[in-house]
Amino acid sequence: MVRIRKAQDKDLNGVADLLMQVLAIHAEIRPDIFIAGTKKYSDEEILELFRDETKPVFIAAGEDDEVLGYAICEFRGRAHPENMQPIKTLFIDDLCVDGKARGQHIGRALYEHVCAFAKEQGCYHVTLNVWEGNDSARAFYEKMGFGIMETTMEKIL
Repeated sequence: MVRIRKAQDKDLNGVADLLMQVLAIHAEIRPDIFIAGTKKYSDEEILELFRDETKPVFIAAGEDDEVLGYAICEFRGRAHPENMQPIKTLFIDDLCVDGKARGQHIGRALYEHVCAFAKEQGCYHVTLNVWEGNDSARAFYEKMGFGIMETTMEKIL
């Protein structure tokens, strides 16, 4: 059985390992942007995230309390509050389930926990970004009910 809880210092290695898995996927999709063999946050930054109440991190823990997945979130407001509705957002900066644990509905459990938490905190919505080419992530989020809010486009020079 999986239990969703707030991240603790003891989760550092598990989260760091999963960050490497996420980066590997992104580096495969966009090697022009992502550097293989790296991770998004240093160990020190991960521990800082665990303590930052504006950036809640949730862990999907297995029976032995091992890290099977995580959701790194961040409270956000509007960039231009003078011309947009003043809404509070919980942004999912990163959500990952260990490749060995996929298919066990751990991602759904994390997502549902994040949504319940966001609602408790008075958020209007939950948002996230998905890199083009990460088709499995996109399909998962669409299955969870996400729709496109905004599209970022690029022209590589």
